[in-house]
Amino acid sequence: MQQTTNTILMIRPVNFRMNEQTAVNNYYQESIKGVLPETINTKAVREFDDYVEKLKAIGVDVIVVNDNLENDTPDSIFPNNWVSFHENGDVGLYPMFAVNRRLERREDILETLEGEGFEINNIVDYTSAEEEQVYLEGTGSIILDRVNRKAYCALSPRADEDLFIEFCEDFEFSPVVFTAYQTVNGQRKPIYHTNVMMCIGETFAVICLSSIDDKKERKQVVKHLKEDDKTIIDISEKQVSQFAGNMLQVKAANNESYLIMSQSAFDSLSETQVKTLKEHTKILSSSLETIETCGGGSARCMMAEVFLPKH
Repeated sequence: MQQTTNTILMIRPVNFRMNEQTAVNNYYQESIKGVLPETINTKAVREFDDYVEKLKAIGVDVIVVNDNLENDTPDSIFPNNWVSFHENGDVGLYPMFAVNRRLERREDILETLEGEGFEINNIVDYTSAEEEQVYLEGTGSIILDRVNRKAYCALSPRADEDLFIEFCEDFEFSPVVFTAYQTVNGQRKPIYHTNVMMCIGETFAVICLSSIDDKKERKQVVKHLKEDDKTIIDISEKQVSQFAGNMLQVKAANNESYLIMSQSAFDSLSETQVKTLKEHTKILSSSLETIETCGGGSARCMMAEVFLPKH
């Protein structure tokens, strides 16, 4: 059982912009005033291509699939919300909060992976929950400790507790449930995705503990991380807003591990935090300014990890 993979699926955008449908509960999104949509997409594509190049340069196997113009899918750049790929050949398909994000689920993307020699044995499809207005947005909502078989989930309009428990039963994970908050105009509101405030690596966890308002829940989360010998790097809410929680550890060439993050996430970290992280892993950062501003997501959201077995 591995915590990290060398293979990443990424979707190159064709119509990226701020998605009005997700902005209702993703408080990190902003529209860039006075900039044409085409310009925003062009900038996002440049950031995307630079990022892919950096990943490939360290030896990560990046499978890039182009989005198409058939559907209006401004958030297609964040595939980890609708699909997850597992070591036993299972694929999870997830119910999405925003109607236009449901169009991101494409069968041909799974066919592309099969064409690359990956084995898909079984599709576990939760998407019918959309009819009940119940959502669970993949590894945006669920942070997996694959080695210790634990799944962490911050409940929100996009992460339903019952469905999360069902996922844990299907995929054999122990659930760790809590709610994480951020302050929006003086009010505490649930953070829309767990992967904005938390990241689990092989030997460490980056987490914003102060976002878990309930002390019991916070204690419980810490207990689980310590039980599994994770060094905890606690980040602040301000750092969360710079996407310092939205990181992913990957395997690069020669089995070296890298923690991938955006430039703004890296810049927000203190010297001590960087030093602690470097004791566990190498760091790679890339500028994702446009994608973060309009999309309200960052480096982690853009990568769907592929753990599928190969023929």
